[in-house]
Amino acid sequence: MIKILSAAAVALTILLAGCDSLRDAMSTHPSVVAKAAGAELSVTELAALIGNSQAPLRKDVAQAVTDAWVNYQLVGKAAANSDSLRDPKLIDKAMWAPIANVKASKWYQLVSKSWRAPDSSEAEGFYNNGRVLAANHILLLTQGLPDSAKATARKRIDALRAQASPANFADLARRNSQDPGSKDKGGSLGTFARGAMVAPFEQALLALKPGEISPVVETQYGYHIIRRPLYSEVRPEVVQASQSVGLQAAESTYLATLEQTADLKMKPGIAPTVRAVVDDPEAHKTDKTVLATSDIGEFRASDLSRWMTTIPPQAGIQQRVKSAPDSAIPNFVKNFIRNELVVHAADSAKLGPDSTEMAQIRTSFANALRGAWTALGVSPKDLAAAKSKSDREKLANQRAQAYIRNLMTQKAQYVDVTEPVQSALREKYGYDINSEAMGRALIEASQIRLKADSAKAAGQPPTAVPLPKQDTTTR
Repeated sequence: MIKILSAAAVALTILLAGCDSLRDAMSTHPSVVAKAAGAELSVTELAALIGNSQAPLRKDVAQAVTDAWVNYQLVGKAAANSDSLRDPKLIDKAMWAPIANVKASKWYQLVSKSWRAPDSSEAEGFYNNGRVLAANHILLLTQGLPDSAKATARKRIDALRAQASPANFADLARRNSQDPGSKDKGGSLGTFARGAMVAPFEQALLALKPGEISPVVETQYGYHIIRRPLYSEVRPEVVQASQSVGLQAAESTYLATLEQTADLKMKPGIAPTVRAVVDDPEAHKTDKTVLATSDIGEFRASDLSRWMTTIPPQAGIQQRVKSAPDSAIPNFVKNFIRNELVVHAADSAKLGPDSTEMAQIRTSFANALRGAWTALGVSPKDLAAAKSKSDREKLANQRAQAYIRNLMTQKAQYVDVTEPVQSALREKYGYDINSEAMGRALIEASQIRLKADSAKAAGQPPTAVPLPKQDTTTR
């Protein structure tokens, strides 16, 4: 299996030299949440955007709205200046993740040539020793049923078990199983690796020899009768699965050797820092806290912050890391260090994108910027009516402001400014965000929402249902 690094692109995050003075200015204006492209997002404006919308009143929502405001302003700024961000150094810096991905892919193609996958003659051994599993089953669902219905299902599954044999198992499954995904296939669940099924199911399956049928097994889903197919029945699937398992094992061995050779050492007590970085990568972009060391250098909180921005929010990493035990945190961090070790190995071997691949990477960056321009209505062509650069910047600012108001009232679609583009824009044109002011905006937004809810309640028409007079003076 060729390992591919996280494909989402992200840029390094180095603020312009003038940011210190900008931050100073922000600290003296706590009523300003963000500044970008010469425009300001005030506490009052952000509160109105959130308070008058249906969005939840949460910190992450306020951060997302503020980020969108900054990005849209900077997209407009670049358009007003007819700036396509063509500097190859800026683009390559922003597109570090896709470039690293190509390097890793080429390195894995090279080293995996020596990885031998199990051949068909070895696949039967994988199946017999349980490294690759396959099962057929008959399921009667009981989840959420009352005890009386469960008792009825139990009698029925016992009767089915008394009838079941290797010869009629598939027919019984087709006629009786309540698993819609497998009943039409004679109860076949195909091949799968250990750990893919719930524990009672897997334990019962592993207790069977190929060809045997289990007693009734109860899981959280209901009652099962399980049959472990003969190897001859699932041979093609097992051969394919065993090759995949074998290559995964070879890859794991390779990565473990890579860690050992690089003398990778995790620092103790890193869980609180890691959770903080995962919760707010932006706040840890320059955090020098060392999480691990290896021969290629220190892996810091800022490095983890950079990798975190390559993971889409829908992956749910924040919640998973938050609820993970401290003991699991080092392995989570190791995933990213392994990526860096692989990229370092590729660099040492002088492997990377060729000229064609680099052109494709840079073209994708340019297309992402142009796409954002068009979607927001601030492309250089859209701004051409304005006579001067200053007028174009004002027009772009107005359109970005209008777009985000429409976005918050669900009159416009969200326009994604990709991580590489927003990172390059932020580096080139500067920006700042004041977290304290953002918190104040949330408080004001909650007041706006409360006032609106109260007004709505007061404006409710009288009910048409006659109600008894609320007279508390008589019994």
